[in-house]
Amino acid sequence: MRLIPRSTYRVQVRAEFDLDQVAAIVPYLSSLGVDWVYLSPLLEAEPGSNHGYDVVDHRRVDPARGGPGGLEALVAAARRAGLGILVDLVPNHVGVATPRHMAWWWDVLAKGRESEFAGAFDIDWDFGAGKLRIPVLGSSDALAELRLETADDGSFELAYFDHRFPVAAGTASEVGEDPIAVHARQHYALMDWRWADDFLNYRRFFGVNTLAAVRVEDPRWFEESHVEVLRWVRDGLADGLRIDHPDGLRDPIGYLAALADATGGVYVLAEKILEGDEALPAWAADGTTGYDALADVDRVLIDPAGEPLLTDFDAELREDVDHLDHAELVRDTKRGVANGLLRSEVLRLARELDGPEHGEPVVDALAELLTGFPVYRSYLPFGREHLEWAADAALRERPDLEAELDRIVPRLLDPSEPAAIRFQQTSGMVMAKGVEDRAFYRDSRLTSLTEVGGDPAVFAIDTDGFHERQRRRFETLPHSMTTLSTHDTKRGEDVRARIDAIAEPAAAADWVAYLRVLEALVGTGDGAFDHLLWQAVVGAWPISRERLHAYAEKAAREAGDSTDWNDPDADFEKRVHSLVDAVYDDERVAGLVAEVVGMLAEPGRSNGLAAKLLQLTMPGVPDVYQGSELWERSLVDPDNRRPVDFAERRALLARLDTGWLPEVDESGATKLLVTSRALRLRRSHPELFTGYSPVAADGPAADHLLGFDRGGAVTLVTRFPRGLAERGGWGETTVTLPGIAARHTDVLTGLEYEHDVLRVADLFARYPVALLAPVDGGAGPDPADARRERR
Repeated sequence: MRLIPRSTYRVQVRAEFDLDQVAAIVPYLSSLGVDWVYLSPLLEAEPGSNHGYDVVDHRRVDPARGGPGGLEALVAAARRAGLGILVDLVPNHVGVATPRHMAWWWDVLAKGRESEFAGAFDIDWDFGAGKLRIPVLGSSDALAELRLETADDGSFELAYFDHRFPVAAGTASEVGEDPIAVHARQHYALMDWRWADDFLNYRRFFGVNTLAAVRVEDPRWFEESHVEVLRWVRDGLADGLRIDHPDGLRDPIGYLAALADATGGVYVLAEKILEGDEALPAWAADGTTGYDALADVDRVLIDPAGEPLLTDFDAELREDVDHLDHAELVRDTKRGVANGLLRSEVLRLARELDGPEHGEPVVDALAELLTGFPVYRSYLPFGREHLEWAADAALRERPDLEAELDRIVPRLLDPSEPAAIRFQQTSGMVMAKGVEDRAFYRDSRLTSLTEVGGDPAVFAIDTDGFHERQRRRFETLPHSMTTLSTHDTKRGEDVRARIDAIAEPAAAADWVAYLRVLEALVGTGDGAFDHLLWQAVVGAWPISRERLHAYAEKAAREAGDSTDWNDPDADFEKRVHSLVDAVYDDERVAGLVAEVVGMLAEPGRSNGLAAKLLQLTMPGVPDVYQGSELWERSLVDPDNRRPVDFAERRALLARLDTGWLPEVDESGATKLLVTSRALRLRRSHPELFTGYSPVAADGPAADHLLGFDRGGAVTLVTRFPRGLAERGGWGETTVTLPGIAARHTDVLTGLEYEHDVLRVADLFARYPVALLAPVDGGAGPDPADARRERR
């Protein structure tokens, strides 16, 4: 029987929290109400990797993460608890930071085109004059620092600081030989790392030189890179797979079809970012990893009334613009990436079209098309309209390129054209690096909008828009994941929930007043960046000095306005770090930050509970990111991969199960209550989640309620809590429950209701959210026995 999870819980498996330790928390996860354990990549990765996306050996479970014994122990514990297993899989690339650890890469370096593994990688040998170019040197003249050494097995190696590279057989005779001369005889050429943007000749993961792309479209390399993962499925160690970055593959649709054939059609999710109303292609996957749902939840909790003031304030901070045009910002950042970080990919596209003697006009036209491409990628012939749209946009921006565009666009629309295939692989890179990793750090009007999968130009959606999106998800992708936090989110869910509260009109006015004072006390000279940083400060508070320093530096360099990664501006970064220190050391600044946090704390907690309940009960398969059953106030990675205190969570859950109803406070226990009761209800009573219809309120505060009926389970949450308090609360606002059951119980509080029409003030007397179920369908204790029977 094909298994579909009712919920998942994402765990970051690493040396410090290996598979044996994951097995130890299985009883807690089961008690929480989790249905499947969702594991980060498990294959052997680069030593010291804390994420596992830099796989170096596809044949075994990473010993540092617990090895095969750890996986078997975890699976045994999960089966005893009736839980399934979902594993993250990385088909697009491998880790090559330490060549010796990646046998395929080492062999290619040693033997060049003649290596049996040369076909595994996407290398343009002709562009490199037969050599694989490795961007690792600190300067253009650093070859002088090479050393010729003897390895433990007696072979020769070239050494550059801690880096080691193989020496081809017969190209060196003794250690005293000139290393530069030996280097000249190799199948690779070490070069200045700064040259990668122009002269690289292998495909990477985005702009990461140490992640080399793999050609899984070739059946041999599909089999070689999936041998262990397919064994997990075959032997019952994995029930489903999460596919990382399929848009980087040559043929994602073909890959997912091959994976379905190889696994017998197990549950599969694809990490796919959908733009706006973009639909998934017809591929063999159950849905996405949930960023589209994240955007829906955030925006329905944002008050549109605050948009004008925040837009005007953002313009004031930027000084030289009337207002930030996000579309124009994205155009600038994407073009900057196409001209810079990913120029080597654009140049390779030009070579695909016109050969090595291509002219600059084709490079210019390709960069313009990539800049204007409105989604991450197409899947020709599906999505050809996106390239046509980009061509029209390019022509409007650059009429001088008309002849070149007319020449190349028809070829890029031809699914059999090699350049068209590569263009599709490249467009997603430009989008990700230009938007997620640059524009999102420059658009600071309301930073909860600048999240993966979201469009900051869309400030808010109303309840009708939210309901329409959920109906569509229910009808088209009922098993797609929903999420609020991941290892890739820029801000944890409760950071965004607190920032969302800034959009309420009174809060927006207070925010602007506070920020003007703070900017007068301490600033970097880049008002827009300061605005982003202050939102991180108050959103993540309390946060340690060390964490905030690390975030501030990364955010400033990602923005690429006043400093960047390749050429950091020491003076600007000194001002950034001074601002951070002022938060802790300057009494006036610290006092203002405390006041702002106090202003946002209560509405932020209300938003956080609302967001969590919406995400856990809306159509789709809800995922809980590790630790986010309490307040999740992490920032961008690596901050969001910090250790989780499961002992604290286990103790709080045990106390909740004695009947304790906590206050909505900084302990986060109320969020744990919401999470556990919603997950348990979904697991024990799936029949209550088989439909979707809106539930509306009537009365003076009706706009502050969002509700829906999932076929018996009714979700009700508060919107715009500060505005609700200012108007005096719910008053006589009522909600009419569906006539499915004679009596309902709120599984959060245990209170029962016998009438169809209820006062919202009564429902929300204790908490700003409610989850109602028929009296005979409560959350109950651990229902794992039923799951074992189903399995």
